[in-house]
Amino acid sequence: MRYRILGVAQASDDQGTPIPVGGPRLRALLTVLALHPARTLTPETLIEEIWAADDDPPQDAPAALQALVGRLRRVLGRDSIASTPGGYRLAAAEDDIDLHVFQRQVREGTGALAAGDPAGAHRVLTDALALWHGPALADLPDRATAAARPDALRLEATRARAEAALRLGRAAGVVPELTELTTAHPYDEPLHALLIRALRDTGRPADALAAYEAARRTLAEGLGTDPGSELQALHASLLTQQTTPLPAPPPRGGNLRPRLTSFVGREPELEAVRSELHRARLVTLTGPGGSGKTRLAEEAAAGLPQAWLVELAPLDRPEAVPGAVVSALGLRETVLMTNELATVQTDPTALLVEYCAQRSPLLILDNCEHVIEAAAALAETLLTHCPGLTVLATSREPLGVPGESVRPVEPLAPEQAHRLFEERAAAVRPGAGPGAAPGDPAAVAEICRRLDGLPLAIELAAARLRLLTPRQIADRLDDRFRLLTAGSRTVLPRQQTLRAVVDWSWDLLDERERTMLREVSVFAGGWDLTAAEAVCTGPAADLVGALVDKSLIVATPDGPDGTGGMRYRMLETIHEYAVERAAEVPGLRTAAERRHGAWVCALVEEAEPRLRSGEQLPWIRRLEADLDNIRAALDRAVHAGDEVRAGRIVLAVGWFWWLRNYRQEATASVRAVLRLGVARDALPDDAEPDELRALAAVADPVGALLAAPDAEAGHPLYELRMDLRLLDLFLASESGPSDLAADERTPRYVALVRAAFEAGGPRAARMPGLIWPLTAWTMGGSAVDISPDMSAVIANCRMYGGDWEVGVSLMYRTHIMVDSPGNLRGVDEDLAELRVLSRRVGDRWMGAQVCSAAGEADMARGRFVAAEGEYREALRLAHEVGAYAETPFLLARLAEIAFRSGDLVGSQAVLDQAGEASERYAVAESKAYVALLRALLAQHVGDLPRAREYYETARAATSAGSAPPQFTAALRAVEAMLTALEHGPASGLPIVAEGLREAVAYRCAEVITAALVDVGADLLARLGDLAGAVRLYAAAEHWRAGSVRPEPERTRAEEVDAAARASLTPQRYAAERSRGASLTEEDALRELGRTPTAATGT
Repeated sequence: MRYRILGVAQASDDQGTPIPVGGPRLRALLTVLALHPARTLTPETLIEEIWAADDDPPQDAPAALQALVGRLRRVLGRDSIASTPGGYRLAAAEDDIDLHVFQRQVREGTGALAAGDPAGAHRVLTDALALWHGPALADLPDRATAAARPDALRLEATRARAEAALRLGRAAGVVPELTELTTAHPYDEPLHALLIRALRDTGRPADALAAYEAARRTLAEGLGTDPGSELQALHASLLTQQTTPLPAPPPRGGNLRPRLTSFVGREPELEAVRSELHRARLVTLTGPGGSGKTRLAEEAAAGLPQAWLVELAPLDRPEAVPGAVVSALGLRETVLMTNELATVQTDPTALLVEYCAQRSPLLILDNCEHVIEAAAALAETLLTHCPGLTVLATSREPLGVPGESVRPVEPLAPEQAHRLFEERAAAVRPGAGPGAAPGDPAAVAEICRRLDGLPLAIELAAARLRLLTPRQIADRLDDRFRLLTAGSRTVLPRQQTLRAVVDWSWDLLDERERTMLREVSVFAGGWDLTAAEAVCTGPAADLVGALVDKSLIVATPDGPDGTGGMRYRMLETIHEYAVERAAEVPGLRTAAERRHGAWVCALVEEAEPRLRSGEQLPWIRRLEADLDNIRAALDRAVHAGDEVRAGRIVLAVGWFWWLRNYRQEATASVRAVLRLGVARDALPDDAEPDELRALAAVADPVGALLAAPDAEAGHPLYELRMDLRLLDLFLASESGPSDLAADERTPRYVALVRAAFEAGGPRAARMPGLIWPLTAWTMGGSAVDISPDMSAVIANCRMYGGDWEVGVSLMYRTHIMVDSPGNLRGVDEDLAELRVLSRRVGDRWMGAQVCSAAGEADMARGRFVAAEGEYREALRLAHEVGAYAETPFLLARLAEIAFRSGDLVGSQAVLDQAGEASERYAVAESKAYVALLRALLAQHVGDLPRAREYYETARAATSAGSAPPQFTAALRAVEAMLTALEHGPASGLPIVAEGLREAVAYRCAEVITAALVDVGADLLARLGDLAGAVRLYAAAEHWRAGSVRPEPERTRAEEVDAAARASLTPQRYAAERSRGASLTEEDALRELGRTPTAATGT
């Protein structure tokens, strides 16, 4: 553990991660213990120090102290505070406590200075002074006495560091600090002496004399004394120096120093900033810490003859800003000689106006955020009085000066971020840079993405390559603040670690802004102003705006054309930091998470009906934008054991998940809530959360319902749970193979779920209740005829549902009728009503489904031109609504139409699109269908090896048994013909027979069974049995009931028919045709199973 008491008391672990200590009493206790490490303090001493400011300490002070010690142990760890017979002792060494480290470093620094090592002294003393983050021992109620020695030592260290700087020739850099210190400590003669020496060493003897005069007057008026011997000797040397002419100072041409590292990327931004500097006199580069503002500003100013960098970061007082600019410019704080008289100029701003008014310099005011008001005031004053002046500022928020041009410095683009990582990696580990890229490009890309393209963070990550591989770095970015701590030793401490960079921004926030940042950390991905108003406790518009200005929140226009308002987000690094800060105030975080969950629940329930209306597109975009928030709220609800809220969210967002092809996620979420319900029933209400979560992880919703169906029926959440169970079955049936299919308990389980909806009523007239008939396929496969159940659902929806519910029920029945025996009876009537309902509802998904169903009907009837029009319209509507899971099937259908129309090249091109879409959207059924069509095309052109390869791919994709029977029949047809072409026609006949037997068993439509019989007829013809072929072709035509036989089967049937007419007598031919037209499916199977005989004309 590490402890900091040079400021508000803080604790951190050995990785530097802060540990929230708590309230003022707890911090006071830690401060007293840390003052005396490894020493036992009596309870009386501790009580006196902790309650020193109280006139009336607690009545039972020892008990109160004991409680405080217990609380501090819970925060820091049980072994952090030892109990001894005489009291309490902090288990820490002096090197673990910043005050004692500071004291040691001051001794080392002053010793180095005395030994003639000013460089070493300056380095050590700078490190020592950087340990301070506020008034020493700030949490002690009566700190004056205890802090007197640390404060005095701090002043001694400051004097010694200034002395070291003077010996190193760095006088110009210490003038602003010494000016401030002499103001704060007017009677400290050594400080006055240092200031006078610094002014003298920078070539400003007149200013040094003025400083001596000011010191003499202060001592005389305040103490009634004259300056001491050191000051008097300095004064005498200055008077002597005045009589010696000084050489003319060399012309000044800016102070930008060459950088030691390359400048990577930012080429467009660099040109934009340079161009802006020609148009605007004040340009401010804004962005979060570590985004590269300073480097971009320096590069933009590089080559300009009068570019001056003013580093404001070291300043801790706004009043020092003008002096820092004066020092950077190397100016004397006097007016120029006028009429041979020198007038002392005590106002640095006036001096800057005089200097800049006649020149055209570029001032780079770097890191303005902590002195923003002073920097803005100075910039405005100089710009209004100096017409040739240009100011380029860098800040985490705009200066707010009239005429200011604000240019946000965005994170690096991925390619630029990757380049930066590689170049810095090459310096750290030769061979890891350009030309020999770090061995894992995917890991490097992940690092750059998760670090938001922030240059400083990427450089800190690259520095870790001394110890870790890119993949190890990427895997540790969840703990980035511990990981990224290896910055340059020559930069300011706040730029040496990623945490320090963000701490700097945090320290500049007021308490309301900190509360807002903690509260918005509960959002995931982003939010809008309405969401912030619902979740946060302060004035959201004002505080979010303030955090945007300070580059802690990013604002971007919402919607495709930017008219949807603004959305807000945090960079991942800032978000992780805000989450840590929120964890310091658990009550605030919990309350914000609760409000966030309520907001998400209200959002998805408002969106749910609109997703199925003409308003659906903006609502789909809204839910896509807030999908991470929905996931976060759902996870928190499940984690907290809030079954009702989790269930409401799942049911409200279930259709969106299905529509947008988040079906695996939907299934996992539904089952998580179902398992939670089982766990809640099994445990008492006061069960520990960890126990509830552990049981929920292994709960069995199927077994729970089967074990106690009556108890479930009487449960207060019965309807919610049954809706969830039915939604789960729907998702399982629509998403390919499911574990339910292999579970022998599934039929009994599904029967109980169906029973909750079969009676009808309002619940069965909305999603998911209206799809209960589809569960029959889970129980008995596609052989079950669910048409009567669907008709009952339609009637129920007409009574209790709306147009959308009636339309969806009709749509399902239409698809069933197209795929079932009956030659499309009733399909046209349903389609006509569906078109009316679809137009009235405005749901593009429903419109796409109507067009798709109409296309299927046209395909069955051989109307390929009409079918193509329907599929293209369905494809357009599906794309418009983002139902991308529909795309591969629709494209494959268009490819099949092209094939059957003789356009093999066009068919192949569309199939390629369908294959890409099925891979992109992971639609397994479409992958199989595309492979099947590829096999059909390859077989048609005689490429049997490739046809076999594609067939095996299609068969493997359906080996789990999830393929619809229509597809299985088509697969059998291709297999039969392919086998026949490879091994002879006779080898294909059993395959055709098996396919026909399955198609009949699973109630496939006549167009499907007819297609199989066509293949059988072709094979009989190839065997020379033209009579048998005529019979089967006649049977297929009869079954089609007037529908056109598709190509290329039609051409092949005409060839066989011509051969049969030539081989058979007219009477025999007519008889076979007549006999074939009367064949049933069983008759056709017998035809396929008999031994073929060669045709004769008799």
